[in-house]
Amino acid sequence: MEAIVLETRNINKSFHDPVTIPVLKDITFQVRKGEFVSVIGKSGCGKSTLLYILSTMDTDYEGDLLIDGELMRDRKESQLARVRNEKIGFVFQFHYLLNEFSVLRNVMLPGLKLNQYSEQEIEHRAFEKLKILGLQDEVMKKPNQLSGGQKQRVAIARALINDPLIIMGDEPTGNLDKKNANIVFDTFKELAHEFKQTLLIVTHDQEFAENTDRIIEMQDGRIIRM
Repeated sequence: MEAIVLETRNINKSFHDPVTIPVLKDITFQVRKGEFVSVIGKSGCGKSTLLYILSTMDTDYEGDLLIDGELMRDRKESQLARVRNEKIGFVFQFHYLLNEFSVLRNVMLPGLKLNQYSEQEIEHRAFEKLKILGLQDEVMKKPNQLSGGQKQRVAIARALINDPLIIMGDEPTGNLDKKNANIVFDTFKELAHEFKQTLLIVTHDQEFAENTDRIIEMQDGRIIRM
């Protein structure tokens, strides 16, 4: 049995503006190493709110979040920032690549920020990640010279640069046509099954979700199927 990478225990979250509205109710689940998990549900069901908590960006909740077996409660912002840098890779609906930098440099940026390796080593690692994703011929291009699907794969390479424990995605195929969405899905699947990369992806795309290892379905702030 693979190790538990991420665990939630009875997470509850409410918004207070000005009346109290419960948004997440008793969210409890585990994600193991190498699992490819999707979170689905209608708009407003709490998926994005949950992702914000799981990524340690939102600390205003009840219950427990454990990443790599460590409790995230009562940690300073500087400690949480380190967890985000070292243990979590992010892929969003929009790639957020910087057009003034090459593809290679874009992928290097989180590695330079973490500052664990020399710039030369980070460059080598960035090239290796891009190679895994079939982008070795695009490394010196600027992002605006790439297709939508290529940009999103560069964003995935950037998320991988610090060898994160888990990659979290927020609608990473939401902006892509069917062909490019399939390419990105296949990339995720390969990362999980060949490289044992753990993935937790929030998506509206039912077909995407059906092909992942496990679906967590939400409705009205609760998990209704897992």
